[in-house]
Amino acid sequence: MSSTTGTTMSTLTVAQIGERALIDRIRTLVPPTPPNVIVGIGDDAAVVESSRNEMMVLTTDASIEGVHFDPAFSSPADIGHKALAANLSDLASMGARPQYALLSIALPMHYRVLDAEALVISLIEVANQHRTTLIGGNITKSNGPLFVDIMATGTLKRRRMLTRSGAKPGDIVYVSGQLGTATAGLQMFKYNQTVSEATSGACRHRYLRPEPRVKLGMALGRNRAAHSCIDLSDGLASAIDQLCRQAKVGARIEAELIPIDPQARNWFNSQGNDPLTETLSGGEDYELLFTAPQIFHRRLAHVRRLIGPLPLTPIGVITKEQKVVLSRDGSDLPFEGGYEHFAPSQSSAPSLNIE
Repeated sequence: MSSTTGTTMSTLTVAQIGERALIDRIRTLVPPTPPNVIVGIGDDAAVVESSRNEMMVLTTDASIEGVHFDPAFSSPADIGHKALAANLSDLASMGARPQYALLSIALPMHYRVLDAEALVISLIEVANQHRTTLIGGNITKSNGPLFVDIMATGTLKRRRMLTRSGAKPGDIVYVSGQLGTATAGLQMFKYNQTVSEATSGACRHRYLRPEPRVKLGMALGRNRAAHSCIDLSDGLASAIDQLCRQAKVGARIEAELIPIDPQARNWFNSQGNDPLTETLSGGEDYELLFTAPQIFHRRLAHVRRLIGPLPLTPIGVITKEQKVVLSRDGSDLPFEGGYEHFAPSQSSAPSLNIE
């Protein structure tokens, strides 16, 4: 690497070492592949040996600087973590077991090698946590922003598959975890850099490092404990709207039952904003929303035992009439959709997630 003479590792850029050297460095970071990966990183394409009697689930998700993340408060490690977590959340919503990931990344010429490595290392840490193997991808130059695109695959048995279109009238609507946390975290970064760590730490961390609910999704699928499922990447309102449209049903949601994170609620109140409105329209909590009939209560009890302390909260019911209603303070209100790409009022909104 004579071209890097006089350059310290901390300032070495991807332009100074080139594509092949960067790929070689990344290859050393990736753990050994399992036996069913016949060809991994280094060839024109990866080759895997598929399992019999299983369906393959595929998803892809892009993260773009200035749209999905801001380097002012998202480190390279944060970017790598979140990029894969978003894909794993999609697999979780289908009930799939994650298996492989492909990483395509477009790097600005000035991007530091150490930052590229930090991004990949963080991504691999998430992959290892969920038994996912990085088996290949692509690296190219960007004349604009940093661009991270991941394709992830998973497997499941046909009868264990979860979809958005399976919701049925009478199903109870459940959400996992607490909501509004990531939205509050993003606002804290954007609007109040001086907010104390004690009151912002959990929210900021949730925005930067979301936890995909892979274990829950797999448990729902394996126990056939849900009729439908969707992840909360674009917000609760958007998820309910999309699920109902796909299933050609409606829903009645009880506002007081929605589990808003206490720190997020305090933050929204301190800014003079309605916590419910912010939670409905915000996104990136990466929790799961699913529907199940009352007769599945024993199956859900087993799911709860499998997933541990993660709360599953009933917030409403699926209705036959194709209309989504929010019941609040004794009044029925129209349900507004969440974040949507290319919507005129949202076209310039930075750091908001898209599926």
